[in-house]
Amino acid sequence: MPNTFQSATALLGRLLIAAMFLPAGISKLSGFAGTVGYINSVGLPMPAVGATLAILVEILGSAALIAGFGTRAAALVMAFFTLSASYFFHPFWAVPAEQAFMVSLLFYKNIAIIGGLLILAAFGPGAWSIEGRSASKHA
Repeated sequence: MPNTFQSATALLGRLLIAAMFLPAGISKLSGFAGTVGYINSVGLPMPAVGATLAILVEILGSAALIAGFGTRAAALVMAFFTLSASYFFHPFWAVPAEQAFMVSLLFYKNIAIIGGLLILAAFGPGAWSIEGRSASKHA
């Protein structure tokens, strides 16, 4: 029988990480033109494609984390997405000094989120998940 504390903590962790990505994905979807403009403003190619990919990663990845289905793959994709977004949208090394502190906070917040996502990728979603239920049926 899985440890209740570990199961509950893993579920809470998945929900809290999804709580950051899901509203962001919905916001990008409802404000698609603004998202495309923002991506374009940093000089990335094909901003509409990038916006669509960001929406898919944030919404589908959040759903995977919440359900605990395909968690490892979703976490790895979301970690790569977050690392890429951090590099392009929070370049504290390239902003004016008066902006560097705030931009670096955003960058390192994302690095911490990547850490949480990598832990999910390594250890899985826990027992209170679709994957956990499936594994316990086969045990």
